[in-house]
Amino acid sequence: MSIDEELKDKLDKFRQDFQTLKSEISKVIVGQQEILDDTLVSLVAGGHVLLEGVPGLGKTLTVRTLADALHLQFRRIQFTPDLMPADLIGTQVIAEGGDGRKVFEFQKGPLFANVLLADEINRATPKTQSALLEAMQEHSVTVAGVTHRLSEPFFVMATQNPLEMEGTYPLPEAQLDRFFCKLLVKYPKVTDLEMILDRTTESFKATVNPVMTGERILEMSALARLIPIAPDVRRYGIALVVATHPDHELAAAPTKKYVRYGSSPRGLQSLILGAKIRAILDHRYHVAREDLRDMATPVLRHRLILNFEGQAEGISADDVIEKIIQSIPESALVAA
Repeated sequence: MSIDEELKDKLDKFRQDFQTLKSEISKVIVGQQEILDDTLVSLVAGGHVLLEGVPGLGKTLTVRTLADALHLQFRRIQFTPDLMPADLIGTQVIAEGGDGRKVFEFQKGPLFANVLLADEINRATPKTQSALLEAMQEHSVTVAGVTHRLSEPFFVMATQNPLEMEGTYPLPEAQLDRFFCKLLVKYPKVTDLEMILDRTTESFKATVNPVMTGERILEMSALARLIPIAPDVRRYGIALVVATHPDHELAAAPTKKYVRYGSSPRGLQSLILGAKIRAILDHRYHVAREDLRDMATPVLRHRLILNFEGQAEGISADDVIEKIIQSIPESALVAA
């Protein structure tokens, strides 16, 4: 068997396992197929997800169901204004050693898990929110000068309510940038509401079984990075990102008018990785421009900071990204 045939078989197994995991979650979660796709893409890519939506749309249920479908340790943290960083990370406690002497011992917090649900993350103060920064980026926690590694894979799914503003603290830009995707959970369709009622007000009870291990997720993540991307397609991805910078020559008119700051290089990395996974799921062995366009909105929407004019006119980051996609030609060349 040639190397190409071996890779093809591995990619076929990648798609099969991805769909198996998605089907298992769909036993409980009705509709929201786009949300599930982008969530699982982020999981495989090694990123984190921010879910935004009004209460009652199944954000927390989605995370819990995902955890049930994985052979991984799950923890939930309900964020509140009085939550302190030590409540997440853990703290040093005094313990008695074998010789009777008092010693400091690190007691791990709920952050030490594979799948972490940060429920209503914007209800905690920025000090507590920032406690996640090192964990999300480095997959480690430093306490009293000692670095503690987190178990792999480490996946954070945070939820927030966009409507209620009392007692909430907007996520700092540095925190937002650590999320691979920001997904907007929308109201279900009428047909989905019918199915939700069937599953929640009748005798129906779904059982979600663990179908994937952490080791398999890491294997799929490494496999996705092997998907090639042509230089001109990669330059197109770069053009999409630099077009979010209002002072760049490729910036679209809405960017110059409504955007204060554009995406960081971390946004470009997420865009490329997400596009590689999209290509696999679409039965292709290379990245296409359509993969980049599909991932642009969920990957970039939380990395665009609108200026006062954009906020005053009610412009959304999604609107700007859509205009950028329309304005960038497929043959875009980015100067070195």
